[in-house]
Amino acid sequence: MEEQTNERLNKVKSILVTLPKPETDKSPYYDLAKKLNLKVDFRSFIHVESIPARDFRKDKINLSDFTALVLTSRTAADHFFRICEEMRYEVPTDLKYFCLSETIALYLQKYIQYRKRKIFFGKKGITDLTEVLKKHADEKFLYPCSDMATEDLVNIMDDKGFDITAAVLFKTVVTDLSDLADVFYDVIAFFSPSSIQSLYQNFPTFEQNKTRIAAFGTSTAKAVEDMGLIVDIVAPAPGVPSMTMAIENYVKVSNK
Repeated sequence: MEEQTNERLNKVKSILVTLPKPETDKSPYYDLAKKLNLKVDFRSFIHVESIPARDFRKDKINLSDFTALVLTSRTAADHFFRICEEMRYEVPTDLKYFCLSETIALYLQKYIQYRKRKIFFGKKGITDLTEVLKKHADEKFLYPCSDMATEDLVNIMDDKGFDITAAVLFKTVVTDLSDLADVFYDVIAFFSPSSIQSLYQNFPTFEQNKTRIAAFGTSTAKAVEDMGLIVDIVAPAPGVPSMTMAIENYVKVSNK
């Protein structure tokens, strides 16, 4: 295994990050590029499209039936308030918000008066959030999600006896990457299994060869390996909480 790893420690000059380009210059990836003299490009392999109100109505979900909202991403928050606006539904002031993280909770300030609402959040993922939900077990929960959302949250809440309904408000769509057909990067960083699916939908005959693959999260790493590819860079890992740190550690060794 060590021999294989050493064989793949070729010099890194270019990195493709499969995320949207940052809106500002304040990004750890730009800092990484400057620090290690690398070319770093951004290209989202997937993108989100809205489910319009006319299609949402077909699911026969009555927004007024719910007393609480479970939000696992800022995108979910965006699309919940979008669908409310499209349906001319006034969000009740007593609606409770249960967020996967404090970051998502604070993001709600974009739509509501934060200090005047009942907002709760977890600290360590879905399992931690369910502990918060136990104190509010009588609520009727709405879970805004995408068409590719995992069923983990719904299954966990169902098992614990919570009343939860998943509402598909947006869908994940593969991006056309045909312009990258003849472009080579030393490292490609992936952040979701969906991005791996996009890679093969765009390039069915993709061969890894000397391209190093960075994977964020266990599900992404598994998706890479399931396609017969080698994961060269893994994040998060002990002492390596971010993708930029994982890439930096790898490059420092490969570019000696």
